[in-house]
Amino acid sequence: MSAVPAGISHADKVLYPDPGLTKADLARHYARVADVMLPHLAGRPLSVVRFPDGLDGSGFFQKQAPENAPVPTVQVPANNRRGHVEHIVAEDADTLQYLANQSALEVHRGLSRVDALDRPDLMVIDLDPPERSDLAALRRAARRTRDLLDEVGLVPFLMTTGSSGYHVVAPLDASADSGADFDEVRDLARAIATRLEAADPDALTTAHRIADRGGRIYLDVGRNAYGQTAIAPYSPRARAGAPVATPIRFDELSRVAPDRFTISTIGRRLARTGDPWADIAEHARPAAAARERLNRLG
Repeated sequence: MSAVPAGISHADKVLYPDPGLTKADLARHYARVADVMLPHLAGRPLSVVRFPDGLDGSGFFQKQAPENAPVPTVQVPANNRRGHVEHIVAEDADTLQYLANQSALEVHRGLSRVDALDRPDLMVIDLDPPERSDLAALRRAARRTRDLLDEVGLVPFLMTTGSSGYHVVAPLDASADSGADFDEVRDLARAIATRLEAADPDALTTAHRIADRGGRIYLDVGRNAYGQTAIAPYSPRARAGAPVATPIRFDELSRVAPDRFTISTIGRRLARTGDPWADIAEHARPAAAARERLNRLG
């Protein structure tokens, strides 16, 4: 077992009773994935889910950086544009170790970068299945989403959430000349979800209320709004078994469940495959062009 990274207090505190992982194990995880995780975090406001006493204790979602945090932070206008929130920004492995020491069992990232906060460079469609869902149906939904994104000229990427579903993510051009704002991107995501639902209304839904979903897979596009976040690639999840949100290729979908990879297994995964999202930024496309193509589909 590798040494405990420096600066970790109470390293033997158990954070995941199942399977008995400690704060030291969390710190080792962040050290193990730093090289592949940091490019997906760089320049983005971060929020975390902290469990100071582990999963047996209470947890909370935290956007505001602790006062005098010894890591980079950035002031971001709040959702209502009244006041600011001081978010942590992770540019190096030391910041990830700070998050480990804070017992941050989840890292969530903004969909835009601090140099263009109003122009998202990612669009996320969250495939959220009902309880006791059919994994085959969930995989069909992911492929249908991929195919429609392809059809409108976007480049889809796939990630296990470490929970019960998958995220299908499209990188977007966020340049000053071609970038779209959050309202435009959310409208595009909503229109894509609506078309998917219309093509398979027995399996897919855009209904926000659980009572209205009727056991169907929810196409959640609510993350595509200013101030919202999505689970970051290679973040652990605050769930039994210590699963990890993991980028995968679409040709792996049929054999990779949403909670397949864990803190204990992600190292072997990376040694074997590397990061399937390493070049995601190179595939950014304009949201406006995608919307035009979608409209032409009728």
